[in-house]
Amino acid sequence: MARTGLNSRLMAAQIIAEWLENGNFPERRLARLKRDRGFVMELVHGSLRQQAVMVWLEQRWVKRTPSVLTRGILQVGFYQLLFLDDVEVYAAINECVEAAKCQPNGLGAAKLVNGVLRRCDRERTAVQEALAKESEAVQLSHPAELLRGWQAAYGVEQARALAEWNNCPAETILRVEQSRVEADAFIDALRGVDIEPLLHPSSEREVFLVLPRGVSVAALPGYEEGWFAVQDPATALSVDLLAPRGGELVLDACAAPGGKTILMASRMRSGAGVVAMELHADRLPKLEANLGRLGFAGVEVVQGDARAPQEALGDRVFDAILLDVPCSNSGVLRRRSDARWRMDADRLKALNVLQFEILTAWAMRLRSGGRLVYSTCSLEAGENELLVSRWVAAHPDFQLDREVKAFPPEAQTDGAFAALIRRR
Repeated sequence: MARTGLNSRLMAAQIIAEWLENGNFPERRLARLKRDRGFVMELVHGSLRQQAVMVWLEQRWVKRTPSVLTRGILQVGFYQLLFLDDVEVYAAINECVEAAKCQPNGLGAAKLVNGVLRRCDRERTAVQEALAKESEAVQLSHPAELLRGWQAAYGVEQARALAEWNNCPAETILRVEQSRVEADAFIDALRGVDIEPLLHPSSEREVFLVLPRGVSVAALPGYEEGWFAVQDPATALSVDLLAPRGGELVLDACAAPGGKTILMASRMRSGAGVVAMELHADRLPKLEANLGRLGFAGVEVVQGDARAPQEALGDRVFDAILLDVPCSNSGVLRRRSDARWRMDADRLKALNVLQFEILTAWAMRLRSGGRLVYSTCSLEAGENELLVSRWVAAHPDFQLDREVKAFPPEAQTDGAFAALIRRR
């Protein structure tokens, strides 16, 4: 790994410290990074994925709780020394030490960081042996309750495979917008700038390409021309199930950042007849920009709360509705590195109430014979199969036609669930 400056390690530590302090993942701060963005994101996401190991290491070597920034710096150091194969050890330790000086009692913090990280380097083998004797929750860095739930649902081996999948850095995957460029032509353009993409195994109707790590998407050929969208193949499951057709009035009720909206418009050959609704006003510019870049500026974009359709769309009814509801994100934990630490019974219960409420609100906006796809990026039955079954049982005017699910280690995609519901 090329030597990277002090500021990068300090920025990563500050972001981790912010998360440790308030539990809020600063996505926008990461998105604004200009210098060494890939390296900082690797340190942040890696440390959060391995948070159980990070805390275990702190408890092993740090007797008194240091400042939250010092904890962030230590975690940056731990992650480099134990999880990055090509790190420059001297640079990693030295620059973490220098970063520790940038706070009150900086010399004391720097002494602590220096001693702990040098010990970590010396005792790597002993650390790995000790870690192998810890619980699976620590080894795999997942909440114990979450692992137990997966073991019950999928079996011990599959649960472990899923946890290991979640601990791998997420790939950047592109969907070729074939209405604007032929797949072979786009691949040739990438090769022309020394980028060799891999064809994702799920590519059939849609062509998905896996990029090498560290590639800037915005710098790729065809970006401004709308030749591709950044999109995991799992997102196509719900659109495939909905099967939107030209001439229909179709709604994406929870649209930002727009991947599923764009795919729906592409399947319908234009933006005409597609409505994209999003709750958060600050997400609308990105949604509109993505639609415009890919040639679907004709999509109608509205701001509105999925729990209150009347306020945003009046009395309109739809032929087809895609309802990608807020969820636990348990199927995308390698992309949402902090989400595993926010999963608990109370949060899932609150999400279930919200999901049921949103499904009820929008099902009533289907015309007779219309169809709705309820989708999540969760692997939890309580958010998926069980909720849909309970909802359909309570609404006899609707029927469940089909359900599909993507299990990440098998599908080699993000996790996803989708259920097709029809109004009689």
